[in-house]
Amino acid sequence: MKNYVIIGNGTAAAGVIEGIRTADRDSKITVISDEHHHVYGRPLISYYLEGKTDLSRMKYRPDDFYTKNGCETLLGKKAVSVDADKKTVTLETGEVITYDALCVATGSRPFVPPMEGLDSVTEKFGFMKLDDALSIEKALTKDSRVLIVGAGLIGLKCAEGIKEKVRSITVCDLADRVLSSILDNDCAAIVQKHLEENGITFLLSDTASSFTDNEAKMKSGKTVSFDILILAVGVRANTELVKNAGGAVNRGIVVNEKLETSIPGVYAAGDCTEGFDSSIGANRVLAILPNAYMQGYAAGINMAGGKKEHANAIPMNSIGFFGLHMMTAGSYEGEIIEEKTDAGIRRYFIKDNLLKGFIIIGDTTRTGILTSLIRDKVPLDTVDINEAKTDVSNMIFSKEARRKKFGGVV
Repeated sequence: MKNYVIIGNGTAAAGVIEGIRTADRDSKITVISDEHHHVYGRPLISYYLEGKTDLSRMKYRPDDFYTKNGCETLLGKKAVSVDADKKTVTLETGEVITYDALCVATGSRPFVPPMEGLDSVTEKFGFMKLDDALSIEKALTKDSRVLIVGAGLIGLKCAEGIKEKVRSITVCDLADRVLSSILDNDCAAIVQKHLEENGITFLLSDTASSFTDNEAKMKSGKTVSFDILILAVGVRANTELVKNAGGAVNRGIVVNEKLETSIPGVYAAGDCTEGFDSSIGANRVLAILPNAYMQGYAAGINMAGGKKEHANAIPMNSIGFFGLHMMTAGSYEGEIIEEKTDAGIRRYFIKDNLLKGFIIIGDTTRTGILTSLIRDKVPLDTVDINEAKTDVSNMIFSKEARRKKFGGVV
C-alpha cells in the first residue's frame, strides 16, 4: 500500500486522483488545499458572477468524488514546506504529512507589481479563485464604478461577468492592445471593438501608477475615479514548495514527459509547471485547463507505477466575450494566410510547410482538426489549407490521408 499526497485541489489534482485510481484502487490519497471548496471549474467564476451558473453546477466533479475515490481531504490548510529526504509535507498548522509519492499541483497566483498607495484602496480584489468572486459579489452595487488593471483573459472575463451589475467598467493596460499575450494587433482590434460596443471602456498603453483612496493616477497623468479595483495584471506559477525542497524551477516547476520533477518521488502538474511546448520546440508554462487535467492524469498513473507520457502539448485558448467566440493555438510565426469576413477572421501562420499556429474569431467549430495539424506536424503539402480558410472539415485531407486516418470509404 502506498501513501499518495496531492498539494492542490484544482483541475490538475482531479486528474491526479483519477490517474492514480486507474492503477491503484486501494492506497490512501490525501488532498491538501488552502481553499475550502470542493474542486470546481475556475473558468466558471465569471459565469457565476454573471448569473449563468451557481455554486453547485461549478463543481468539477460530483459531491461524492473524494469519498468514491478514497481520498482524505485537508481543505483550508496550507502546505508550507516539503522535506524530500524525509518524504514529508508540513502544513501551516504544524501538521506533518508523510508520502511515498507526492504531486505538487499548486497552480498560480496573481502578480501585483508595486504600486504606490495601493494599501489605501479598501475595495480591491484579485480574480482567480472562487473566494475572489464571492468577495466581489458582496462588494458590487448598481452604482459601482469599476477599474480593472489588466486587459488579459482574467481581466476581460471579470469585466464580462460583472457588466450588468455595475454602473461603469474601465480597463487599463500598459500593452497597446487587449489580450496581448494571445492576439496580434489586427485580431485584438476586432475583439476590442466588440467589447466597447458592449459598454467596456479602455485605457491602453497606460496603466495605474499610484492610488489615493478611490482615485488612480495613470502613467499618462490622467486620473480615474473608482469604487472597486480589480487587479488582473498577470499570474506567477506557485513554484516555491519545489524550489525550497531543492527542485529545478524556472518560470514554472520543471517536469519531464512523465511529470516527474528533479526530486525523486515528487511530481508536478498544472499551471505551476513548465513543460515542453511542441509548437516552439522549447519548455514553457502552458497554463490552460485541458493541459492541467491531462498532466495530472499522466502524473497520477506514473505515481501509481503505470506508464503514461504527456507529450505534444501546445498553447491553446478557447474563450468568448458577449457572444463573440475565439480560439487561438500554437505560435505566431511565418507566412500568414487568412479569410476575413464581417463575422470574424481566420488567420493561419505557416512556416517550413507546417501550420505553426492560428487565430480564429467567430466560428470556432471543428478547430480540433487544426490543433492536430500543429501537434502532429502534418506537412501542409498533404492537405488543402486554403480549404480551411472558409471551412474546417476532414475534406482538407487528401482522399488517401482520409482513408488512413478514418478508414472505410471516403
